[in-house]
Amino acid sequence: MSFFAEVNDNNIVERVVVVEDGRDAAWCNKFFGNGTWVETSEDGSIRKNYAGAGHTYDSVNDVFYEPKPYPSWSLDAETYRWTPPVAHPSNGISVSWSEDKQAWLAD
Repeated sequence: MSFFAEVNDNNIVERVVVVEDGRDAAWCNKFFGNGTWVETSEDGSIRKNYAGAGHTYDSVNDVFYEPKPYPSWSLDAETYRWTPPVAHPSNGISVSWSEDKQAWLAD
């Protein structure tokens, strides 16, 4: 199976469709309607990350990435994943990010 994301004029993914192997963007245009169709992969081997509705397609770097979760987080230029300003603790305690305190707080 292959996966294609339909990207709008603002480079936001509208939907992702599953098609038979061997299909391409031109086939998606014909079957689903004219639009911008960009291939993606579940394992991130195509365009760094699997596309999902609401994700951004960066056509310059040819990658997909999720919406920014918090204003203080930055986009890692290698993985195209959002990273917090403070590393997530690895002590096994369940935590959530507090944007106000700029810290991980125990749940």
